[in-house]
Amino acid sequence: MNLRLLDLLLTLFHLLVIGFNLFGWIWRPTRKLHLICILVTALCWFGLGIWYGIGYCPMTDYQWHIKELRGEQNLPNSFIKYMVDAIFGSNINATLIDVLTGLGFFLAALLSVYVNFFRKIDASFSTK
Repeated sequence: MNLRLLDLLLTLFHLLVIGFNLFGWIWRPTRKLHLICILVTALCWFGLGIWYGIGYCPMTDYQWHIKELRGEQNLPNSFIKYMVDAIFGSNINATLIDVLTGLGFFLAALLSVYVNFFRKIDASFSTK
């Protein structure tokens, strides 16, 4: 497969996973899958992170390999930092990005646990 196309497909998939991790808890039909996705992400970040560094993402690792084959250099540790820098056209502080990423993840994880085990919320956010 063409490396440019593979890089584009990985970027799209990566963005879908991030979006799903942040918002998949909202819709009743996706709540269980969201909880699984959050758990897999946590296992990568903190389980594999024991060996590769906290926050390790195999998808980012693979995508960085593709980007390096395409000639990109000096890639950040975080896909989210890479995308934020690309969108805003500047070098945003990596620690700030990591903190915001962690906060978003932990909030989504807490909300997922809440809606899956403690309280059922419909997609319109009203309680039932």
